Amino acid sequence: MIRNILILVFNDLAITLKNKTFFLVLFIPFFVFISLEFTDQANEHIDQVKIGLVQGQSYAPHIISSIKDAEKIIAVTWVQNENQGRNLLKEKKIDGVLLSKNDEQSRLVLLVSKKESLNTLAIVETFSALEKAAEGNNTNWIADIETLYAGGIQTQTLPTWILMIVLLIGFIILPAQVAEEKEKKLLLALLQTPIREAEWLLAKVILGMILTIIAILFLHLLGSFGVANPFDYIAFIAVGSFCFSAYGVFLGFLCRNQASARTLGVVFYLPHLLPSALSDFSQQMTAVAPMLPSYQFYEPIRAILLDEGRVSNTSFEWIYLLLVGSLTFYLSYLLMKKRWLMK
Repeated sequence: MIRNILILVFNDLAITLKNKTFFLVLFIPFFVFISLEFTDQANEHIDQVKIGLVQGQSYAPHIISSIKDAEKIIAVTWVQNENQGRNLLKEKKIDGVLLSKNDEQSRLVLLVSKKESLNTLAIVETFSALEKAAEGNNTNWIADIETLYAGGIQTQTLPTWILMIVLLIGFIILPAQVAEEKEKKLLLALLQTPIREAEWLLAKVILGMILTIIAILFLHLLGSFGVANPFDYIAFIAVGSFCFSAYGVFLGFLCRNQASARTLGVVFYLPHLLPSALSDFSQQMTAVAPMLPSYQFYEPIRAILLDEGRVSNTSFEWIYLLLVGSLTFYLSYLLMKKRWLMK
């Protein structure tokens, strides 16, 4: 009995080596390790916090004086207006922006990317220490903490979930389906009929787009998520689903069976998902992520959902996704022409 079990185990291990699944087991922890290396390290002690101050706003003289005296632990960046401070905050070039609260010079509003972050805690602790040194425990300079994006955690994480849906359909579902039709010789049989290569490819891409739109629509219905600019949102969902559906079909043609397609899909899925999703938490990821098509989809979707952005402001990303989808569609067409790949 034990011998039979061992034989079966070794046989299964041999199969995992043959269909590349074993390499996927090694790839996942390796990629996660690389991603963590690119992510900003959460040190227990932050040497210096980067604060933005808005020119023209009234700050209490004793607060400005205390900040200047603490130049070793506080780096000040003067910005022309609040919008410039928000942009620097999005680009991770500063940790927070101090805004005057109404006409009260000693009551400030701290604008940060996320309240639940190490940088926000460091800013609050630093200013708490300055308050005690300057005035004792009678006042709090920071009266309120605001975030870049309005809404709860569900709304703020919605762009990440949408990206996951688009990539799952594009990199996991479609490649496996294409590889299955190749493996079972169904595609080769279809090509013997009047159906042309371009027609089959368009059908597969449209299928991916339909599945993506249905999944996202269902997510919105379940969560009751609203969209300020629905037409811009639909336009970007359409071009994004086209891009990654065509991408997924191309990956499917690179594989001879379903197992290798799933492996290759995950190998492409993780590098497209994590850098874009983690770009909110890391300046290094913000520099790396724009190289990926997923980021060109993720950022406009986030801007539309959270900042009421418009397609007209993200025309480069829209055209970029359209070109990537068209390129992968054409490459799939060229591979489909090589009938020996279908055998």
